[in-house]
Amino acid sequence: MSQQLPQTTESPSVPSFWRRFAAIAWRGFFMGGADIVPGVSGGTVALILGIYEQLVTAISRVDRVFLRLVFTGRFREAAKHLDLFFLCSLACGIFAGLCTALVSINYLLNDEVLRKFTWAAFSGMILASGIHLARLIRAETTGLRLQSILAGVLSAAAAYWLSSQTHAAADAPSLVYIFVCASIAICAMILPGISGAMVLLLLGVYEYLAHLPSEIVHGQRVGHGMLTVLVFAAGCGLSLICFSKLLRWLLKRHHSLTMAMLCGLLFGGLRKLWPFQVDLTPEVESFRRKTFDVRWPESLSELAAVAVVVVVAAGLVFLTELWVSGKGLAARQAGEQFGR
Repeated sequence: MSQQLPQTTESPSVPSFWRRFAAIAWRGFFMGGADIVPGVSGGTVALILGIYEQLVTAISRVDRVFLRLVFTGRFREAAKHLDLFFLCSLACGIFAGLCTALVSINYLLNDEVLRKFTWAAFSGMILASGIHLARLIRAETTGLRLQSILAGVLSAAAAYWLSSQTHAAADAPSLVYIFVCASIAICAMILPGISGAMVLLLLGVYEYLAHLPSEIVHGQRVGHGMLTVLVFAAGCGLSLICFSKLLRWLLKRHHSLTMAMLCGLLFGGLRKLWPFQVDLTPEVESFRRKTFDVRWPESLSELAAVAVVVVVAAGLVFLTELWVSGKGLAARQAGEQFGR
C-alpha cells in the first residue's frame, strides 16, 4: 500500500502550508528530473516515493462532479475534490526538476565525448525498461499471445522507422507540433516503466526542448521560449484531462496488447540512442541543430567502455524495479490501478 499524503480539508496555517508544500514538491522535483531521461519513468519515481495512487486518483477526479462544482461557483469544494493543493505543489516540483535536468542534459549532449556515454546510459535504461514491461504482459491464451507479438512487432517497426528519420535542423518545430508531442508524451510519463522523454526523442523534439532552458537563461528568444513552454504545458494538461481516461480504458480492456505496443515502442526506438554516431553537420555548433547517423565502433576499447555504461545503467533500472517490487508497489499493480 503506497503512502498517501493527507488531503487538504481547510486552509493550512503558514508554517503548515510550507511544510506540506515542501513534502510534496521535492517528490515532484525527482519526478520531473526522471522524466527528462529517456528510459526512466516519472511514474516509477512516483511509485517509489509513495504518491502514485494519490496522483492517479487526483487526475481521475477531473470528472462531472468537478465540472459541476466549478460551473456552480463552488470553487473551494472543487479544489478539495481535485486535491488541488497536492497537484499544484507537485507541479511546482516537477517544473523545477525538469528545468534542472534539462540544463544538465543539454551540457552532456553538447559535449562530443560525453554525448556517446550519455546515449549509452539512455540505451541501457530503455533496454531494461522494455524487458521489465515485457514481463508484465498477461497473455493467457495462444491467440492473445500471437496478437501481442504482432502488436509489439508492428509498434517496434513504426518506432524504428520514426527513429531513422532525419529531422531537419529547423529553427524550431511549430507550436502545434509541440502541443501534439506534449499530449502524447504525458500519457507515457504517468505510466510506471514508460519514458515520456523517449517519446519526445522519437518525435524529434527532445533536443529542441532540452536546449530551451539554456536559451532562456542566456536571453536568447526568451519570448518564444516561454511561449513554447506554455504550449507544452497546455498540451500536457489537456491530454491528462481528455486522454488519460482512454489510456485507462485500454489498460483495463486490452492490457496485453497495450503493453506489447509500449514494449515495441521502446525496443524499436533504440536506434535513435545508438551510442556510436557520426556528426553529419560538424560546422553546426548547437547540438539541437546537428544531424547524426549511426556508425560502428572504431575500436574494441571504445566498444568495451560503452558496453560497461549500458550494463551499469540497465542494472540501476533493474535494481530500482526490484526495490519497488520489494515495497509492494510493483509497476504491474500500478498499471492495474491506473486501468481501473
